[in-house]
Amino acid sequence: MSYMSCALRAASPCRLPAPWRSPRPFSNAAGPTAKKSVPYQKTLKEEGPGSREPSQPPPASAEVVVVGGGSLGCQTTYHLAKLGVTNVVLLERDRLTSGTTWHTAGLLWQLRPSDVEVELLAHTRDVVSRDLPAETGLHTGWVENGGLFIASNKQRLDEYKRLMSLGKVYGVESHVLTPAQTKDLYPLMNVADLYGTLYVPKDGTMDPAGTCSTLARAATARGAKIIENCPVTGIQVRTDDFGVKRVCAVETAHGTIQTPCVVNCAGVWARALGRLAGVQVPLVGMHHAYVVTERIEGIQNMPNVRDHDASVYLRLQGDALSVGGYESNPIFWEDVSEKFAFGLFDLNWDVFTQHIEGAINRVPVLEKTGIKSTVCGPESFTADHKPLMGEAPEVRGFFLGCGFNSAGMMLGGGCGKELAHWIIHGRPEKDMYGYDIRRVPPAAPGPRGRFHHSLTDNNRWIRERSHESYAKNYSVVFPHDEPLAGRNVRKDPLHEELLRQGCVFQERHGWERPGWFSPGGAAPVLDYDYYGAYGQDRHRDYTYNRLLGDEYTFDFPPHHDIIRKECLTCRNALALFDMSYFGKFYLVGPEATKAANWLFSADVSKAPGSTVYTCMLNKLGGVESDLTVSRINPGDTDSPLAPAFEGDGYYLAIGGAVAQHNWSHITSVLQDMKFQCKLLDCSEELGMMSIQGPLSRVVLQEVLDTDLSNEAFPFSTHKLTTAAGCRVRAMRLSFVGEMGWELHVPKADCVKVYRAVMQAGARHGITNAGYRAIDSLSIEKGYRHWHADLRTDDTPLEAGLAFTCKLKSSIPFLGREAVEAQKAKGIFRRLVCFTTDEKVPMFGLEAVWRDGRVVGHIRRAEFGFAIDKTIAYGYIRDPAGGPVSLDFVKSGRYELERMGVTYPAQAHTKSPFDPDNKRVKGFY
Repeated sequence: MSYMSCALRAASPCRLPAPWRSPRPFSNAAGPTAKKSVPYQKTLKEEGPGSREPSQPPPASAEVVVVGGGSLGCQTTYHLAKLGVTNVVLLERDRLTSGTTWHTAGLLWQLRPSDVEVELLAHTRDVVSRDLPAETGLHTGWVENGGLFIASNKQRLDEYKRLMSLGKVYGVESHVLTPAQTKDLYPLMNVADLYGTLYVPKDGTMDPAGTCSTLARAATARGAKIIENCPVTGIQVRTDDFGVKRVCAVETAHGTIQTPCVVNCAGVWARALGRLAGVQVPLVGMHHAYVVTERIEGIQNMPNVRDHDASVYLRLQGDALSVGGYESNPIFWEDVSEKFAFGLFDLNWDVFTQHIEGAINRVPVLEKTGIKSTVCGPESFTADHKPLMGEAPEVRGFFLGCGFNSAGMMLGGGCGKELAHWIIHGRPEKDMYGYDIRRVPPAAPGPRGRFHHSLTDNNRWIRERSHESYAKNYSVVFPHDEPLAGRNVRKDPLHEELLRQGCVFQERHGWERPGWFSPGGAAPVLDYDYYGAYGQDRHRDYTYNRLLGDEYTFDFPPHHDIIRKECLTCRNALALFDMSYFGKFYLVGPEATKAANWLFSADVSKAPGSTVYTCMLNKLGGVESDLTVSRINPGDTDSPLAPAFEGDGYYLAIGGAVAQHNWSHITSVLQDMKFQCKLLDCSEELGMMSIQGPLSRVVLQEVLDTDLSNEAFPFSTHKLTTAAGCRVRAMRLSFVGEMGWELHVPKADCVKVYRAVMQAGARHGITNAGYRAIDSLSIEKGYRHWHADLRTDDTPLEAGLAFTCKLKSSIPFLGREAVEAQKAKGIFRRLVCFTTDEKVPMFGLEAVWRDGRVVGHIRRAEFGFAIDKTIAYGYIRDPAGGPVSLDFVKSGRYELERMGVTYPAQAHTKSPFDPDNKRVKGFY
């Protein structure tokens, strides 16, 4: 018999294959022997017919064709049928679950550090534990034995306390336990090294075969067709009269199905399926493993365990345990086989041993427990550890539901529902921006997706980031963490200049953008060292990594005072912010104004020289973006600063982290509405620096060749002018609540203009400042951050941005009907600003209490240095179900719960800093 302790002794330290080679699956001959077998009593492999003929003939046509019969494919098909799409076909090349789903551990943990993911997980739980049994009379295999998160240090327990507070908003029961209480709950556990635990009684496990077969039964009852043994051999794509590529058919080994919509739920095989349609699917395959023990006396009915610090999980398997985790040296599956159905790899014990050591430490009885079987199968992982979902930017009608990073079972119900809604209505119900494939572009001009084409074309980048995401899967999610992998891909013209001055960079969408400035000197980001895995040498004396590590805290970070200095210098003198990573687009052409009127909620069709802050909405009134739009005249010569064009023109400046999302949204609307205009991307050709503060006019007047007085250059206007002899576009705008100007500069001139501004500002106390300062200054002024306190499931009325909507005009715009309907009906949730007198750090996800009842949670929080208070923004509801009026906001007594502790808070209906908006207009 093989024992856990034998595996631990037998695994010898050896150099693993370099990650860019093609390691073949193998087992260590010196390791214990155990059969390869999943621990489930039933799999769908045994139910397969001997024939390789399809289970039924493919139809001639379908409204939707889902490819892949795993968790996501079955959930998406079920939810499409439930939403009324009865002519939906699911194609599976072998049997349902035969790819990656059949061997999954099937764990479901209800709490994650994301409000959207908590909602997605809740829906999955409802589907498997309630909906499917009620609809079919069948048991899905759901077992509710609870979940236990292990904390071996204060930081980990703080993270769990944050999850507990968020859980209260969503009604998820959870309890922080002491080591003694944990021992009472789980007598076999070693608690000597514990700091505490988080217990969630209603977590549980799912059975892959039971869940997917029940989903198939429920879907077919509503008219869906499930066709097994029917591999897809091609995707037919046509180009319409406007040059837009669209899906038109799916080719199989047994016939062609005409369809306008294909959903790629092919898991590890999703890249190959995407290539059939000319769609990039940036994911990688990796070996992911667990072992199943022999019977353990006393383990029955114990909760599932996640020991994040040991990177191991223990799943209850009847009277045994499944033991697995995430290692720092996973094996990549290079040559993905099309024939790999119900397949398992031999377990590499050298790689897996680290999990055994952690498991034995946590449950010592495992040292003398036999290993019944090993389960090592393929899983797909992505560069940011988030699934790939939504309509592909390259081909309309080609949707993705793949890359679930070994969480396809637990996220499947929620994501299947959202994907079905996306297909039917053009967008999901929830804010799925983090998963949206439209942020992943093709290798073509212009940004179109989650990762710029310079990233998705870069196999090294995908591999590095996917590795780091895998290796850090169980790491504490700290507020200011940054990746070490795949860095320095997109650097703006000021990068080297700022690096020498101590800039500590953040990574956003491949860009290196300034985070804050260290007085200790340069902190360059070095090539990725794979954390010492695969025989790589770890970097020594790595300043950037050390500075990141110093900020691994849920308290105020050690660099708090440095950021304070940047903020207060901006408030009292002036600061320069390098914002070159911003997206910079031009909307030009004969129908550009017609398009702009429809796209933008505010009236942007003003005279050239005007700049307008506006939103873009979806048809449900949700905010797809906030941005500035400037009306421009055609340039004399075709340059990135002033392009030549016919018709009307608008210059769009958009936060760089969401530029790709904006490009995709605008492009889709232009295609759907068939507007005669073009969207041009000049993001790489132009730099952008923002000079803000009371002394900005004094300094810039020395640099710019134009009058900067209020009369000559009022707020929300722009001009072409010269700075240090270079042509620039100056805009009088602010994202920090001060008087200031943005300078949009051709990249070749950026360093010259930057140095001229810094030289002129030196005697006035100018400082460099980064985005950490912007985060603080902007929340202090009440400015929104898209995808923090402003998302696709928030409306302008809820977010306090009604002023961005041209409702007093008769001009139609996308989302107008929804906004007007909400205005008439009333606002049932509202974004509210809170401050606390106690100086306590908050980062978002804190629960909001009003008169003793939870009414919402914080979306975004920072410390405001000018008002010397913590500032937090969150959406609140009336527990009685009524509208949330300003009187309702003002009349409550509020507390914010941070890590289980509540702090009295004051609600504000106006910005707590400069509520009369005088400073941006130059009145100090």
